[in-house]
Amino acid sequence: MEIAAINGGMPVRNETIYYGRQWIDEDDIKAVGDVLKSNYITCGPKVKELEQYLADLTGARYAVAVSNGTAALHCACIAAGIGPGDEVITTPLTFAASANCVLYCGGTPVFADVDPETYNIDPISIEAHITEKTKAVIAVDFTGQAVKIREIRDICTRHKLIFIEDAAHSIGTEYDGQPVGSLADLTCFSFHPVKTVTSGEGGAVTTSDKELYKKLLLAHTHGITHDEEEMDEAPHEGDWYYEQIGLGYNYRLTDFQAALLLSQLSKLKQFRERRKEIVNRYNTAFDSIPELILQKEIPESDTCRHLYIIRLDLTKLTCTRRQFFDAMSAENIQCQVHYVPVYWFPYYHHLGYKKGLCPNAEKIYEGIMSIPLYPKLTDLDVEDVIHAVTKIVENYSQ
Repeated sequence: MEIAAINGGMPVRNETIYYGRQWIDEDDIKAVGDVLKSNYITCGPKVKELEQYLADLTGARYAVAVSNGTAALHCACIAAGIGPGDEVITTPLTFAASANCVLYCGGTPVFADVDPETYNIDPISIEAHITEKTKAVIAVDFTGQAVKIREIRDICTRHKLIFIEDAAHSIGTEYDGQPVGSLADLTCFSFHPVKTVTSGEGGAVTTSDKELYKKLLLAHTHGITHDEEEMDEAPHEGDWYYEQIGLGYNYRLTDFQAALLLSQLSKLKQFRERRKEIVNRYNTAFDSIPELILQKEIPESDTCRHLYIIRLDLTKLTCTRRQFFDAMSAENIQCQVHYVPVYWFPYYHHLGYKKGLCPNAEKIYEGIMSIPLYPKLTDLDVEDVIHAVTKIVENYSQ
């Protein structure tokens, strides 16, 4: 048995691999540089070009580019009409923004439990949490796997709820052959550097509903419009004229960020295929290791995985999750944990949420760990990750 580096052995590699990383090439740099040399670095033509590209890519009628994924969620909640007294059902196994966006609008997040095998929100739990106050469902494509769209859509239709898909992880994923982005009433994307494609910071909301689209436009740009049809009866005084007809925010994306994202999106197919190759290699390596539990996928989801999660069966190991995490770091494989259940945070405790709300999510959290997954990983890098995981499992196996 190889001795773990944390116990004095040799690490599997000398240079650290991190759990996620962007891949910026010369085409990306040129695309940004061209915009920086142009007449517009913000509020220019590249954002419109990006929005049309995203609409075409996803099959949605409309896309609105925004400054980040959290802004996308906030705008979606505004468009959905979330306000004080409204409840919105979401998952606790997500980044805090998926619930915070409801609070921004004065609504109340309600946490439904997750499926113990897929880790995505469970439609049965969604239905169990619906009340007369429920206004919407925010379903998160955790790790990139599409949620059970058909079942959630049916629930939302029967109960007259707005279906918001948090697709921060799932650009490039398809459900029943259709791209994520055209399946819910509103779909929110994030383009943070560890995501499949990046604009540095950035996000977008897609929809096929014209009225929701109009609300998104107002929400992301101060509630201001240049559209005469949206204005009051005051005379239109010239091309310069605009009116604020609602309360919105400055959530605009710059043109140079849009240019970077357009360049990145041109490589989405390449990035998607490489991620799938790595996921398949991990699945093959880990499937027969009894100390590890692998996330299951529904057959409808052709997944472009943003995260690869191993789940430790701590009943078969002599270590804690923290000890396993630290042992991986000592092998120069830097992992991460996604996510602490949202309602565990002190802020949510102050709001009255308590532990124990979602037993499946809490049980899953105890053992999960995200290992490196991004297209720039070489085959040797992938083998080093596998080597480290199997090495640590062997050192701590009962």
